[in-house]
Amino acid sequence: MSADAEPRVYALLTDGTTIEIRPARADDLDAVRNMHEKLTPDSLYLRFFSMSPSAAGQEALRLCRPPAPDHAALLALMEGELIGCGSYECDDPPSRSAEVAFTVADDMHNRGVGMLLLEHLISLGRNRGLHAFTAETLSENALMLRVFADAGLQAHRALADGVYHLTFPLPTGEADVALGTYRDAVAKRERSATVASLRHVLAPASVAVIGAGRRPGSVGRAILHNIMTGGFPGPVYAVNPAVAELDGVPCVPSVAALPEHVDLAVIATPAAAVTGIAEECGRRGVKGLVVLTAGLDGAGRTELLDICRRHGMRMVGPASFGVADTSAGLDATFAARHPEPGSAGLALQSTGGTGFVLVEHLSRIGIGISSLVSLGDKDDVSGEDMLLWWESDTATKLALLYLESIANPPKFARTARRVGRSVPVLTVIVGRSMTGRRLAGARATAATPLLTRQALFEQAGVIATANLGELLDTAALLASQPAPAGSRVAVVSNTRGAVGLAADACSDAGLQVAGLA
Repeated sequence: MSADAEPRVYALLTDGTTIEIRPARADDLDAVRNMHEKLTPDSLYLRFFSMSPSAAGQEALRLCRPPAPDHAALLALMEGELIGCGSYECDDPPSRSAEVAFTVADDMHNRGVGMLLLEHLISLGRNRGLHAFTAETLSENALMLRVFADAGLQAHRALADGVYHLTFPLPTGEADVALGTYRDAVAKRERSATVASLRHVLAPASVAVIGAGRRPGSVGRAILHNIMTGGFPGPVYAVNPAVAELDGVPCVPSVAALPEHVDLAVIATPAAAVTGIAEECGRRGVKGLVVLTAGLDGAGRTELLDICRRHGMRMVGPASFGVADTSAGLDATFAARHPEPGSAGLALQSTGGTGFVLVEHLSRIGIGISSLVSLGDKDDVSGEDMLLWWESDTATKLALLYLESIANPPKFARTARRVGRSVPVLTVIVGRSMTGRRLAGARATAATPLLTRQALFEQAGVIATANLGELLDTAALLASQPAPAGSRVAVVSNTRGAVGLAADACSDAGLQVAGLA
């Protein structure tokens, strides 16, 4: 396995912290050895069944040796520091099985590092044609046994002389029933981790606005005004080196001067300054960014996302018009009026105008907003992330999406189908004509093809509407009564013609008309 063949990926721990997972390389030898040398004697014994002083060096050599088809080694890093290792070594090649082993730094236990490494090794092993993983674990190693128990794979256990010998058959394909069970376990972990990471964005304890100017009509100043007048209960800061305060909010001259542990930073600065500010936010310990700035080129967006990943920050945008959560009293948008609290979750990959119109209408017809996220260029936080948030949010009864692109259609479909069982998911299909796609703007070039989106929404059980009027009508219907449990419909009328027309409409929609006595 080479670094080129298996690029680094980013994943979320159970507490929402972002870590990097990538293949081990020869130049990781010292870091791997040092991590193992720092293990407590108990951890060393549980991992190697001994406390030999040479174990750390031997393990580093094993993990960092040149790539080969019979082994794989992955490293987990947080802000560049090694926090865990996972590997497999093939058993007898004809058996298509491999033994897995893990080490997690002592101060990173119970945060999901081992589970993430196992999931990535499972993916790698399945791609390479492995049929099973095996492992040997001391009976007192409760942490590792819990990782294997929660993995979602049917494990076969055998206990001998205080050592558990475990075998995990790997799912072989879509027809394998075990694949669904495994995906459910992965989805459960991802849902918990995603919700934890988004709390810093939608339910922050403190907010800083970077780019709030003295001119009242500026975007940054409007954001600051809405946060202050929207009932946000936590501390609010503004970064502006020219003034001491704005709208009663204390100003600091730079990001470095912010208090520690600011949860959310809203960036409304010229494009050239964004990446530098994001880096300063990461170093200061900011957990989430909302980037309103538009116009970043491809290289700038890539650099911005890399900064967020390295520092474990979730990002909304760029080119966002803000976020709001009425339960948290947060209105970090530049809308003219605050959204009315309500039951609709709204995520838009669109310009601010469309979002403001939807918010106005949802507020006017009494549905209101539970949370609102303008995804902008959708480089990090996505519609799928918001579905996971709304699934866990008791205030949200409807999920409304306005999406022009979907990065991972199969995963989106699985998520939307599951969420839709408890929270109806609605969308409006944008770009149904050549002219509509052309006028949609720059994002149209990266949009998911129309037929793909239509098929995906149908497969996932998403209620797709043709325009904003239909979207609002459907939302009003579902907000006033629960969604039907099935496809059976009773038609009652005082005229035979109306019954016939209604029955035809039901048939066209795939509904079953019940026969009444």
